[in-house]
Amino acid sequence: MLSFPAGFKWGVATASYQIEGAVAEDGRSPSIWDTFSHTPGKVRNGDTGDVACDHYHCWQSDIDLMRSLGVQAYRFSVAWPRVLPGGSGPVNLAGLDFYDRLVDGLVEAGIVPFPTLYHWDLPQPLDDRGGWLARETAEAFAEYAGVVAGRLGDRVQSWVTLNEPWVISHLGYGSGEHAPGHKNWDEVWPVTHHLLLGHGLAVERIRAAAPGSSVGLVLNLEPQYPASKSPDDLAATRLADGYWNRWFLDPIAGRGYPADVLTDCGWDQVQVRSGDMETIAAPVDLLGINFYSRKVIAGSAEPVATRAGERFGAAETTAMGWEVYPEGLYDILARIHTEYAFPILYITENGAAYEDQIVAGRVEDEERISYIQRHLEQVHRAIGAGVPVRGYFAWSLMDNFEWAYGYTKRFGLIRVDFQTQERTVKRSGEWYARVVAGNQV
Repeated sequence: MLSFPAGFKWGVATASYQIEGAVAEDGRSPSIWDTFSHTPGKVRNGDTGDVACDHYHCWQSDIDLMRSLGVQAYRFSVAWPRVLPGGSGPVNLAGLDFYDRLVDGLVEAGIVPFPTLYHWDLPQPLDDRGGWLARETAEAFAEYAGVVAGRLGDRVQSWVTLNEPWVISHLGYGSGEHAPGHKNWDEVWPVTHHLLLGHGLAVERIRAAAPGSSVGLVLNLEPQYPASKSPDDLAATRLADGYWNRWFLDPIAGRGYPADVLTDCGWDQVQVRSGDMETIAAPVDLLGINFYSRKVIAGSAEPVATRAGERFGAAETTAMGWEVYPEGLYDILARIHTEYAFPILYITENGAAYEDQIVAGRVEDEERISYIQRHLEQVHRAIGAGVPVRGYFAWSLMDNFEWAYGYTKRFGLIRVDFQTQERTVKRSGEWYARVVAGNQV
């Protein structure tokens, strides 16, 4: 058995549009994911988040389920269109009240609330005015962050501004696989700048509204490995790492955008104003890392920014088609610790989708247990090497709306019947409860 340090936080994670439902209740306005999911052909089977897990109405019983698993922290996201339906301006108190009740319920249950302010559900009115292509959205995000921190900051000690700006920019604006569904790679760079600017501005607002809180953001990081030691493969791998990892790590660490990526993508940077990079580099208290897989890169005539670069061969994969490579989690953690100076790291998402087998009413998901266990072994290894990892959040608490995959992919420790809303703890959930109780794997 591998024991984790005293005080290590064991948690679970979700996101608002993926679980809440109630998309038109209590003053919530549409988000870009409402618009996108209701556009024919965008989401598998025409699925939407209209109901999802109905967490908006089932939150109390969902907290009871968390308590039954013994989890110590809950990473959830706040739906911006519930709080500021216009994106900025008047506050919707009914929407804010929901998160007030949720935080109170978590605290009462002894579960640390760990909110993320933006997990991709941009209010549609802001998108109508340009979305993340517009500087106004970064400024509106800071306003929204101040409102939420002002209401919840007396009970919330740790805050995340953005979740996975790579996904927002590359899949939302470059490939169009996610909302808002643009297909213009030139838009990726101003979008990432405004996302990071919004993060920096929000850090200031959160610290002003909730003094003493810890603030950071969450990046989906993937180590990039060369297919061979050939100069072409090594050069392509270095550039791929720039697009995927350094493009976000470097600015928040005060190093600016990576010069090699700037040269390769040809961004003219007209959106960057005096003082922006200093705002983006506001010191953070924590960095969240979402880890699922790795990339293996070979030299190619295809632009690095637009290609997947995945070469799995006969490797083990999940139901998402992602390679299972736990060693990559250690590699990225060790690298972050060596090359950057973030004081605290959390694994804010890690988990896997599988074709869960139901046997006599039970979900026997041995593959998921194996996946999480092997990744936790790598987290333990990193901690032993001096990496300041302070907690682990399994993705996800329960099956949910998996973005463009709709309800076809299940990541949960708890199975959800989306017709009846019945919850069933999977074998992986039972196993995770034992991990938490023993603080060991």
